Amino acid sequence: MSMRELVVLGTASQAPTRRRNHNGYVLRWDDEVILFDPGEGSQRQLLHTTVTATDLTRICVTHFHGDHCLGLPGTIQRLSLDRVTHSVAVHFPAGGAEYFARLRHATSFYETAELRVEPIETDGQRITLGCGTLEARRLRHPIETYGYRLVEPDGYRMLPEKLAEYGIAGPAVGELIRVGHLDLDGRRVTRDEVSVPRPGQRFAFVMDTGLCDGVYALAEHADLLVIESTFLESEAALAAEVGHLTAAQAARVATESGVRRLVLTHFSQRYSDPLRFHDEARAHFDGDLIIAEDLTIVQLPPRRVTSAG
Repeated sequence: MSMRELVVLGTASQAPTRRRNHNGYVLRWDDEVILFDPGEGSQRQLLHTTVTATDLTRICVTHFHGDHCLGLPGTIQRLSLDRVTHSVAVHFPAGGAEYFARLRHATSFYETAELRVEPIETDGQRITLGCGTLEARRLRHPIETYGYRLVEPDGYRMLPEKLAEYGIAGPAVGELIRVGHLDLDGRRVTRDEVSVPRPGQRFAFVMDTGLCDGVYALAEHADLLVIESTFLESEAALAAEVGHLTAAQAARVATESGVRRLVLTHFSQRYSDPLRFHDEARAHFDGDLIIAEDLTIVQLPPRRVTSAG
Protein backbone atom coordinates (compact mmCIF):
# COMPACT_ATOMS: atom_id res chain seq x y z
CA MET A 1 0.00 0.00 0.00
CA SER A 2 1.35 3.42 -0.92
CA MET A 3 2.19 5.90 1.82
CA ARG A 4 1.44 9.59 1.65
CA GLU A 5 2.43 11.60 4.69
CA LEU A 6 4.43 14.60 5.86
CA VAL A 7 7.17 14.15 8.45
CA VAL A 8 8.08 17.44 10.13
CA LEU A 9 11.72 17.71 11.17
CA GLY A 10 11.73 21.32 12.37
CA THR A 11 9.37 24.26 12.73
CA ALA A 12 11.43 27.29 13.78
CA SER A 13 12.16 30.26 11.56
CA GLN A 14 15.31 32.37 11.66
CA ALA A 15 16.60 31.02 14.98
CA PRO A 16 15.98 27.59 16.54
CA THR A 17 14.62 27.38 20.06
CA ARG A 18 14.83 24.78 22.82
CA ARG A 19 11.62 23.24 21.47
CA ARG A 20 11.93 23.92 17.76
CA ASN A 21 14.66 22.87 15.35
CA HIS A 22 15.35 24.77 12.16
CA ASN A 23 13.13 23.92 9.19
CA GLY A 24 12.99 20.51 7.61
CA TYR A 25 10.13 18.52 6.07
CA VAL A 26 9.93 15.13 4.38
CA LEU A 27 7.07 14.21 2.08
CA ARG A 28 6.49 10.52 1.53
CA TRP A 29 4.42 10.11 -1.62
CA ASP A 30 4.37 6.58 -3.00
CA ASP A 31 7.89 5.95 -4.34
CA GLU A 32 9.01 9.56 -3.89
CA VAL A 33 10.59 10.68 -0.61
CA ILE A 34 11.20 14.42 -0.89
CA LEU A 35 13.17 16.49 1.60
CA PHE A 36 12.10 20.13 1.64
CA ASP A 37 14.26 22.97 3.03
CA PRO A 38 16.75 21.08 5.19
CA GLY A 39 17.82 23.58 7.82
CA GLU A 40 20.60 23.12 10.34
CA GLY A 41 20.16 19.89 12.32
CA SER A 42 17.91 18.15 9.78
CA GLN A 43 20.22 15.13 9.54
CA ARG A 44 20.00 14.56 13.28
CA GLN A 45 16.24 15.09 13.32
CA LEU A 46 15.90 12.27 10.79
CA LEU A 47 17.28 9.92 13.44
CA HIS A 48 14.09 10.48 15.45
CA THR A 49 11.93 9.34 12.53
CA THR A 50 11.60 6.23 10.39
CA VAL A 51 13.03 8.14 7.40
CA THR A 52 16.69 7.64 6.49
CA ALA A 53 18.96 9.46 4.07
CA THR A 54 18.91 6.30 1.96
CA ASP A 55 15.17 6.77 1.44
CA LEU A 56 15.49 10.22 -0.10
CA THR A 57 14.78 10.51 -3.82
CA ARG A 58 14.64 14.30 -4.16
CA ILE A 59 15.58 17.51 -2.31
CA CYS A 60 13.72 20.79 -2.85
CA VAL A 61 15.06 24.12 -1.56
CA THR A 62 12.79 27.16 -1.64
CA HIS A 63 15.58 29.75 -1.19
CA PHE A 64 19.04 30.25 0.23
CA HIS A 65 18.42 31.80 3.62
CA GLY A 66 20.28 29.78 6.22
CA ASP A 67 17.31 28.36 8.10
CA HIS A 68 16.19 26.68 4.86
CA CYS A 69 19.45 25.27 3.55
CA LEU A 70 22.24 24.97 6.14
CA GLY A 71 21.39 21.29 6.54
CA LEU A 72 22.32 20.61 2.92
CA PRO A 73 26.04 19.91 3.49
CA GLY A 74 25.42 17.21 6.09
CA THR A 75 22.54 15.68 4.15
CA ILE A 76 24.51 15.53 0.91
CA GLN A 77 27.54 14.05 2.63
CA ARG A 78 25.33 11.49 4.37
CA LEU A 79 24.11 10.26 0.96
CA SER A 80 27.70 9.38 0.10
CA LEU A 81 28.52 8.03 3.55
CA ASP A 82 25.58 5.64 3.28
CA ARG A 83 26.53 4.84 -0.34
CA VAL A 84 23.06 5.53 -1.67
CA THR A 85 22.84 3.67 -4.98
CA HIS A 86 20.02 5.62 -6.63
CA SER A 87 20.38 9.16 -7.98
CA VAL A 88 18.86 12.02 -5.96
CA ALA A 89 17.50 15.09 -7.74
CA VAL A 90 18.06 18.51 -6.18
CA HIS A 91 15.90 21.53 -7.07
CA PHE A 92 16.63 25.10 -6.00
CA PRO A 93 16.37 28.65 -7.41
CA ALA A 94 18.76 28.91 -10.34
CA GLY A 95 19.93 32.33 -9.15
CA GLY A 96 21.34 30.64 -6.05
CA ALA A 97 23.53 28.15 -7.93
CA GLU A 98 26.68 29.59 -6.36
CA TYR A 99 25.25 29.12 -2.87
CA PHE A 100 24.32 25.53 -3.71
CA ALA A 101 27.82 24.80 -5.02
CA ARG A 102 29.35 26.17 -1.81
CA LEU A 103 27.02 24.15 0.39
CA ARG A 104 27.51 20.97 -1.63
CA HIS A 105 31.30 21.19 -1.20
CA ALA A 106 31.40 22.96 2.16
CA THR A 107 34.01 20.50 3.47
CA SER A 108 36.22 17.75 2.17
CA PHE A 109 34.52 14.38 1.70
CA TYR A 110 34.58 11.47 -0.71
CA GLU A 111 31.54 11.93 -2.93
CA THR A 112 30.05 8.71 -4.20
CA ALA A 113 26.35 9.54 -4.36
CA GLU A 114 24.89 10.73 -7.66
CA LEU A 115 23.14 14.11 -7.42
CA ARG A 116 21.03 15.27 -10.36
CA VAL A 117 21.26 19.04 -10.10
CA GLU A 118 18.06 20.44 -11.62
CA PRO A 119 17.65 24.14 -10.72
CA ILE A 120 14.36 26.02 -11.06
CA GLU A 121 14.82 28.62 -13.78
CA THR A 122 11.29 29.88 -14.51
CA ASP A 123 8.05 30.54 -12.68
CA GLY A 124 5.70 27.63 -13.31
CA GLN A 125 8.49 25.17 -14.16
CA ARG A 126 7.25 21.58 -14.06
CA ILE A 127 9.09 18.35 -13.35
CA THR A 128 7.42 15.10 -14.38
CA LEU A 129 7.48 12.41 -11.71
CA GLY A 130 6.15 8.88 -11.79
CA CYS A 131 3.38 9.89 -9.38
CA GLY A 132 2.44 13.23 -10.92
CA THR A 133 3.89 16.66 -11.60
CA LEU A 134 6.09 18.78 -9.33
CA GLU A 135 5.53 22.46 -10.06
CA ALA A 136 7.48 25.48 -8.79
CA ARG A 137 5.97 28.95 -8.43
CA ARG A 138 7.77 32.21 -7.68
CA LEU A 139 7.10 33.73 -4.25
CA ARG A 140 7.64 37.24 -2.87
CA HIS A 141 10.67 37.40 -0.61
CA PRO A 142 13.84 39.57 -0.54
CA ILE A 143 15.76 36.89 -2.45
CA GLU A 144 14.73 34.52 -5.25
CA THR A 145 12.27 32.07 -3.73
CA TYR A 146 10.02 29.33 -5.10
CA GLY A 147 7.29 27.25 -3.52
CA TYR A 148 6.43 23.77 -4.73
CA ARG A 149 3.33 21.71 -5.28
CA LEU A 150 2.88 18.07 -6.24
CA VAL A 151 -0.18 17.32 -8.35
CA GLU A 152 -1.42 13.82 -9.08
CA PRO A 153 -3.46 13.55 -12.30
CA ASP A 154 -7.12 12.68 -12.04
CA GLY A 155 -7.92 9.04 -12.63
CA TYR A 156 -10.71 6.50 -12.33
CA ARG A 157 -12.02 4.25 -9.59
CA MET A 158 -13.33 1.05 -11.07
CA LEU A 159 -16.62 -0.28 -9.69
CA PRO A 160 -16.30 -4.03 -8.96
CA GLU A 161 -20.04 -4.66 -9.24
CA LYS A 162 -20.15 -3.04 -12.68
CA LEU A 163 -17.09 -4.96 -13.87
CA ALA A 164 -18.70 -8.20 -12.69
CA GLU A 165 -21.94 -7.30 -14.43
CA TYR A 166 -20.12 -7.13 -17.78
CA GLY A 167 -17.77 -10.03 -16.98
CA ILE A 168 -14.64 -7.91 -17.12
CA ALA A 169 -11.69 -9.20 -15.09
CA GLY A 170 -7.91 -9.65 -15.13
CA PRO A 171 -5.86 -7.94 -17.88
CA ALA A 172 -9.06 -6.70 -19.52
CA VAL A 173 -9.51 -4.22 -16.68
CA GLY A 174 -6.12 -2.65 -17.40
CA GLU A 175 -6.92 -2.48 -21.12
CA LEU A 176 -10.25 -0.81 -20.38
CA ILE A 177 -8.54 1.82 -18.21
CA ARG A 178 -5.82 2.42 -20.79
CA VAL A 179 -7.91 2.43 -23.99
CA GLY A 180 -11.18 3.76 -22.58
CA HIS A 181 -13.41 1.00 -23.92
CA LEU A 182 -13.72 -2.73 -24.59
CA ASP A 183 -15.70 -4.55 -27.28
CA LEU A 184 -17.46 -7.54 -25.71
CA ASP A 185 -19.81 -9.82 -27.66
CA GLY A 186 -20.70 -7.10 -30.11
CA ARG A 187 -21.23 -4.43 -27.44
CA ARG A 188 -18.83 -1.65 -26.58
CA VAL A 189 -18.38 -1.08 -22.85
CA THR A 190 -16.89 2.30 -22.03
CA ARG A 191 -14.73 3.14 -19.06
CA ASP A 192 -17.33 5.62 -17.82
CA GLU A 193 -19.92 2.84 -17.54
CA VAL A 194 -17.87 0.89 -15.01
CA SER A 195 -16.05 3.61 -13.08
CA VAL A 196 -16.34 6.94 -11.33
CA PRO A 197 -13.80 9.77 -11.46
CA ARG A 198 -10.96 9.56 -8.94
CA PRO A 199 -9.66 13.07 -8.23
CA GLY A 200 -5.90 13.30 -7.99
CA GLN A 201 -4.40 14.50 -4.72
CA ARG A 202 -2.44 17.75 -4.28
CA PHE A 203 0.28 18.78 -1.86
CA ALA A 204 1.59 22.36 -1.57
CA PHE A 205 4.66 23.74 0.20
CA VAL A 206 4.82 27.50 0.74
CA MET A 207 7.65 29.01 2.73
CA ASP A 208 8.99 32.55 3.18
CA THR A 209 6.78 34.94 1.24
CA GLY A 210 4.43 37.85 1.37
CA LEU A 211 1.00 37.50 -0.21
CA CYS A 212 1.31 37.12 -3.99
CA ASP A 213 -0.22 35.24 -6.91
CA GLY A 214 2.25 32.39 -6.44
CA VAL A 215 0.90 31.63 -2.97
CA TYR A 216 -2.63 31.17 -4.29
CA ALA A 217 -1.49 29.20 -7.34
CA LEU A 218 0.31 26.72 -5.09
CA ALA A 219 -2.50 26.43 -2.56
CA GLU A 220 -5.34 25.99 -5.06
CA HIS A 221 -7.43 22.94 -4.09
CA ALA A 222 -4.57 21.45 -2.07
CA ASP A 223 -5.45 18.40 -0.01
CA LEU A 224 -2.51 19.29 2.26
CA LEU A 225 -1.00 22.77 2.45
CA VAL A 226 2.18 23.36 4.46
CA ILE A 227 2.62 27.10 4.81
CA GLU A 228 4.70 29.50 6.85
CA SER A 229 3.01 31.65 9.48
CA THR A 230 6.02 33.39 10.93
CA PHE A 231 4.05 36.16 12.63
CA LEU A 232 0.71 36.92 14.24
CA GLU A 233 -1.53 39.73 12.98
CA SER A 234 -0.18 42.06 15.67
CA GLU A 235 3.06 42.11 13.63
CA ALA A 236 1.39 42.30 10.20
CA ALA A 237 3.32 45.42 9.21
CA LEU A 238 6.63 43.75 10.06
CA ALA A 239 5.57 40.60 8.18
CA ALA A 240 4.87 42.65 5.04
CA GLU A 241 8.17 44.48 5.37
CA VAL A 242 10.31 41.35 5.55
CA GLY A 243 8.30 39.13 3.18
CA HIS A 244 6.44 36.79 5.51
CA LEU A 245 2.89 35.73 6.33
CA THR A 246 0.81 35.91 9.47
CA ALA A 247 -1.30 33.02 10.74
CA ALA A 248 -4.46 34.90 9.73
CA GLN A 249 -3.17 35.48 6.19
CA ALA A 250 -2.18 31.84 5.78
CA ALA A 251 -5.60 30.73 7.03
CA ARG A 252 -7.42 33.07 4.66
CA VAL A 253 -5.35 31.74 1.76
CA ALA A 254 -6.39 28.21 2.72
CA THR A 255 -10.07 29.13 2.86
CA GLU A 256 -10.07 31.05 -0.40
CA SER A 257 -8.13 28.28 -2.16
CA GLY A 258 -10.29 25.35 -1.01
CA VAL A 259 -7.57 23.68 1.09
CA ARG A 260 -8.65 20.59 3.01
CA ARG A 261 -5.88 20.20 5.61
CA LEU A 262 -3.75 23.16 6.70
CA VAL A 263 -0.36 22.87 8.43
CA LEU A 264 1.08 26.07 9.90
CA THR A 265 4.82 26.20 10.62
CA HIS A 266 7.99 28.38 10.56
CA PHE A 267 7.22 30.27 13.76
CA SER A 268 9.21 33.25 14.96
CA GLN A 269 11.15 32.66 18.17
CA ARG A 270 9.39 35.67 19.69
CA TYR A 271 6.27 33.55 20.35
CA SER A 272 6.23 30.89 23.06
CA ASP A 273 2.56 29.86 22.95
CA PRO A 274 1.56 27.94 19.78
CA LEU A 275 -2.11 28.18 20.79
CA ARG A 276 -2.07 31.80 19.66
CA PHE A 277 -1.41 30.67 16.08
CA HIS A 278 -4.23 28.13 16.32
CA ASP A 279 -6.74 30.64 17.62
CA GLU A 280 -5.83 33.28 15.05
CA ALA A 281 -6.01 30.83 12.14
CA ARG A 282 -9.22 29.19 13.34
CA ALA A 283 -11.02 32.50 13.06
CA HIS A 284 -10.45 32.36 9.28
CA PHE A 285 -10.32 28.62 8.44
CA ASP A 286 -12.78 25.92 9.51
CA GLY A 287 -11.09 22.89 7.91
CA ASP A 288 -8.50 20.53 9.38
CA LEU A 289 -5.91 22.71 11.12
CA ILE A 290 -2.55 21.56 12.48
CA ILE A 291 -0.02 23.72 14.29
CA ALA A 292 3.16 21.83 13.49
CA GLU A 293 5.55 20.68 16.18
CA ASP A 294 8.91 19.06 15.58
CA LEU A 295 8.53 15.38 14.61
CA THR A 296 4.82 15.75 13.86
CA ILE A 297 3.54 13.27 11.26
CA VAL A 298 0.65 14.49 9.14
CA GLN A 299 -1.29 12.16 6.87
CA LEU A 300 -2.75 13.34 3.60
CA PRO A 301 -6.52 13.34 4.00
CA PRO A 302 -8.47 10.59 2.23
CA ARG A 303 -9.31 11.22 -1.39
CA ARG A 304 -12.28 13.38 -2.19
CA VAL A 305 -15.27 11.10 -2.65
CA THR A 306 -17.15 11.05 -5.92
CA SER A 307 -20.51 9.37 -6.24
CA ALA A 308 -21.27 6.50 -8.60
CA GLY A 309 -24.40 8.23 -9.76
